[in-house]
Amino acid sequence: MTTTATAPRARTRGRLVDRSLVVGIVVVALLLVASLLTGEYDLFGDNPTDVDMFAITRVPRTIALVLSGAAMAMCGLIMQLLTQNRFVEPTTTGTTEWAGLGLLTVMILFPGASILGRMTGAVIFAFVGTMIFFLFLRRVSLTTSLIVPIVGIMLGAVIGAVSTFVALTTDMLQNLGVWFAGSFTSVLRGQYELLWIVALVGVAVFVVADRFTVAGLGEEISTSVGLNYNRIILLGTTLVAIATGVVTVVVGNLPFLGLIVPNIVSMIRGDDLRSNLPWVCLLGIGVVTVCDLIGRTIISPFEVPVSLVLGVVGSIAFIALLLRQRRRG
Repeated sequence: MTTTATAPRARTRGRLVDRSLVVGIVVVALLLVASLLTGEYDLFGDNPTDVDMFAITRVPRTIALVLSGAAMAMCGLIMQLLTQNRFVEPTTTGTTEWAGLGLLTVMILFPGASILGRMTGAVIFAFVGTMIFFLFLRRVSLTTSLIVPIVGIMLGAVIGAVSTFVALTTDMLQNLGVWFAGSFTSVLRGQYELLWIVALVGVAVFVVADRFTVAGLGEEISTSVGLNYNRIILLGTTLVAIATGVVTVVVGNLPFLGLIVPNIVSMIRGDDLRSNLPWVCLLGIGVVTVCDLIGRTIISPFEVPVSLVLGVVGSIAFIALLLRQRRRG
């Protein structure tokens, strides 16, 4: 794979659990408690319906915040290692748009498909789209790391245009807009449980973390130490596609999350995936929860989609990363 990445940071292996991680867990736990207590239903009133709604809506919503935030941040970390580029994540490589096209295709061909069937279509299309992106990077010599996300965003825009055209011709444009809204409003008990699949993806990533870290050093170094580079790329693409497809179907689009979180962690701790993974997941959960709390309170009792808040925060962080790279030459 031929890319020009930003200046490499030192590969360091920190302790997996330390005092600062415990503090971070406590802070994120407090944010999750705030998420459970935020809403229009009075948990401490005399109406038993309010308590029932707590179990039906707020608990599933908070669990979805944890799983989707950790999953998308983790996907960004994997893709940045495998492409050796700091500006790559599912929403800057077209992976999310491919997942949406897969979801739309399943709904057109099989209108009565279950959520598992829709999820399968999204995962397959996300895998194909991500592989196309990786194959492009291996065939083209790039002179700057900025070209990689630009190519991914352009590819995603093309796929998004195709999805819009198909949705328009099949009278599903409104459904497409809802799918890509990136909101936790529709997360209810009985509709979010498949998100637990991304927890299994996280376990798989932790098991093969060292291989991903070595693959991030490049194909030549990976091959020289006996690592099957192509197999690791395929495995990473599969895990990213599964996590992105599942989150896209259940929650929607969460832009820039996989971009800002791994970069912040990497700037502080280096590039060892195994020791960084808890931090990436924790920070991803924290960022999504904060953005969701802002969206739920800024115009209460109505909600702003979390994707809108994440888009604003993520775009500012993206520009800051670009300016930081420019200062470093």
